[in-house]
Parts: sequence; structure tokens; C-alpha cells
Amino acid sequence: MRPILFTVGDTAILSHGAFVVLGTLVALWCGLRIAIRSGRMSHELIWIVAAGLGGAAFLSRFGLTIRYALEPGNATLAGLLEYGGRTLLGGLAGAYLGVILMKRLIRYRRDTGDILVPGVALGIAIGRIGCFLAERPGTPTTLPWGVRVSPEVASSLRDCEGCLTGAAMHPSFLYESVFLTVLAGWLFRVSRRGSLPASWMVEGDLFKLFLLLYAAFRFLVEFVRGNPVMAFGLSGSQLIVLPAFVALAGYFLRSRRLWTDRALSAAT
Repeated sequence: MRPILFTVGDTAILSHGAFVVLGTLVALWCGLRIAIRSGRMSHELIWIVAAGLGGAAFLSRFGLTIRYALEPGNATLAGLLEYGGRTLLGGLAGAYLGVILMKRLIRYRRDTGDILVPGVALGIAIGRIGCFLAERPGTPTTLPWGVRVSPEVASSLRDCEGCLTGAAMHPSFLYESVFLTVLAGWLFRVSRRGSLPASWMVEGDLFKLFLLLYAAFRFLVEFVRGNPVMAFGLSGSQLIVLPAFVALAGYFLRSRRLWTDRALSAAT
């Protein structure tokens, strides 16, 4: 692990921040390229993307508020600012809210998720490399690709017993990065093809499908991430993505059923 990627003079360039910035730039570049190729580039889209970035930056910073508030002792504003951290799920939620609010403000009617989602998936995959280099890896494992943390780095990581004992741990962030890279490759192919994966899908469904697949994967990978259990034997992230998965799965099942019913009615 390498929390400091490199130094420029007396300035340390942190791995987490560097890869998050790189991932964000890649996501923006990919989204704009797809928008230009599909004839969707406009000033309105730029405002929407900017609002999404602002929402992501805000909620990713304070996405761990609930966990901090539930810890023993009295919560304080200073403690919140110190503990805040960064959370991907908070960033995704903030980006979604920012986009929705801006669309309503400028009265933009079309969905934009399908344009942006291939780059978003690739950008998150890149950002997760920074998480791997700077954060607690995962739960202990006997698998040959388990990673160990040096004593110098272990002393700076919070709630990581495996780090202190020198145990090999799951590289959980790399699991996520590999999954998202493969998913991004498929999303780019779908985007270049110019048609949705299924005939019953509509504009905006590609983004919802990404959220469904990511929610399922995130629920599973949390078992080897080692995040604190909050309720029912599940982590806070699992408690968030599980209802999201159920809601999205219900949406797709209902959409396909309605499309099938309409097709049967038209045939008769």
C-alpha cells in the first residue's frame, strides 16, 4: 500500500486524491465524447454535469455522518468534520440529486444517465485503485493474492486489526475495480452500438441497470471489506444498497411485464 503516491518538493501527492481526480477527469472526458458522438452535446448538459459533480463532492464528504452519530459518546461538529471521510455511495447519491435538481431548474426533459454511465463506471474503477493504496484493504484471508500492510501504514489506518497483526487481507477495492472495469467495457460497447441491451428498455434504463449490477456486487463484496456491522449482521453500505437493488429489480420486472403485455395486446 502507498498512501503517498509521490512528492513534489515538500508537497505530498496523496494516492487517494490523485486517483479520484484522475477517475473524475476520465469520466468527464468519456461522457463528453459520447455526448458529442450521439449529438447530445449542449450547454444544458454541461450545467447538468456540473451540478452532478457538486452534489457528489458534497455528499461524498459527509456520507459517513450516520456511522459517526451512532458511535458511542456525544457527537460534535468538530468530530463530524474530522470523521467525515469519503464514501462512494454518498457521492453517487449526491451526483444523482444534483442532476435531478438541475434538470428541474432548467426544465431539461431527456435522460442523461445513459450518456454518462460508461465513463462513470470506468472513473470509479480508477478511483478505487486510490482507495486500495490508501485505505484498509479488507478482512483476513488465506488466498494467495491477500495483501499485507507495512507497520508504518498500519498505524495510520482506523479499525484494522489485520493491519496491526500483519495478516494477509482481501484486496477488496481491487475486486471492485476489476468488476467495474469489465462492466465499463460492456457499457462502452452498448453505447457504441447505439441500442439498448433489450427491446423493452427505454432511455435511462442503461444507467439504472448499472446501478442494479453495482448494488448487487457491492452487497457481496462488503462481506470481505470488513466495514462495521450496523444492523441485522449487515454493514451500513449493505443496508443502503439492498433496498436500492430490490427497487431497481422491481422496476425492471415491471417494465418487462408491461412491454410484454402491450406486445401481446398488439398481436391480438
